[in-house]
Amino acid sequence: MPARSGPVRLKVVFVQDKPSNKASLRAVVYGIVQGVNFRAFVRSRARSLGLTGFVRNVRHTEAVEVQAEGDRHNLEELVTHLHHGPSAARVERVSVSWEEYSGRYSDFTIER
Repeated sequence: MPARSGPVRLKVVFVQDKPSNKASLRAVVYGIVQGVNFRAFVRSRARSLGLTGFVRNVRHTEAVEVQAEGDRHNLEELVTHLHHGPSAARVERVSVSWEEYSGRYSDFTIER
């Protein structure tokens, strides 16, 4: 096979990274949400959605705090679950704030 002579043309293609769909949220759920297995309910739903973070009771108030990270669509689905909770819960309101994804959690846990 004869050797090529002359310049070699290369085609360079730049692949742009897809924007990240990862996000973080902090939610506080108010109402009858303590003593009704709300934290276990949240952990179960979050894990099934592939989310990481934690859930804990808020001291001196009838509220539960949720810090969760993962795919934004799955986080939005978790928020839907937070508005309902387990059957014994009575959710009055849910406050949600969105933040940048940090990747600091490896699992979804119940904090005391």
